[in-house]
Amino acid sequence: MEEILDFLDLLMRNNNREWFWEHKSEYDAIQQKFNVFTEELIKAVGAFDASIANLKVKDCTYRIYKDLRFSKDKIPYKTHMGAYLCPHGKKSGFAGYYFHLEPAEAEYIGRNLLAAGLYNPTPAFLREARKRIAENGGEFIEALEKSPHLTLEENAKLSRVPNGYPQNHPMAEYLKLKDYSITMTLPPELLFGNRLVQNVAEYFREAMPFNHYLNSIGEELLFY
Repeated sequence: MEEILDFLDLLMRNNNREWFWEHKSEYDAIQQKFNVFTEELIKAVGAFDASIANLKVKDCTYRIYKDLRFSKDKIPYKTHMGAYLCPHGKKSGFAGYYFHLEPAEAEYIGRNLLAAGLYNPTPAFLREARKRIAENGGEFIEALEKSPHLTLEENAKLSRVPNGYPQNHPMAEYLKLKDYSITMTLPPELLFGNRLVQNVAEYFREAMPFNHYLNSIGEELLFY
């Protein structure tokens, strides 16, 4: 991963088309390395989560080229790389497992991380998730606590409990959430270790009950 991060750091400092095309062969090489890693990760996660087993690399990875059509920021290339392993592929709307790399001074997320769950879900999903959590909060907490190394993200929250629920509801803080995701910063000893795939897969194994809880809601809403 060090070689990938080194290239992303250079790209961050030279984010223009001329530099990128002069270094296109280097980009192709690090993209291939990331693809191989992703393929190995799909295999490792698919060994315990059958909903992931048949994914292809293209179902999980993203283009380096930014969509500039509706953006005020005209910098042409992303300076991060990620792989999102979820049922039916990255655009399906299902919860999954996310691996993220970005250079030290980048500001997209601000760290290398593992994540699970669902980021930026649809309003329909949020309504149903909140309803289920309000009715049976223990089920949500049980799924959450099975992944002790990943922490619930609470940056995106409403200031008040959503309409229809009492402000003093015992699950109030969970009902305020606008994302249902858990994360863990990747320490250097894991990121640059020789058992990266196996170690990442073990953290994702912990997160499987949380994903399955969320995806049981998605299946009811026919997100596939």
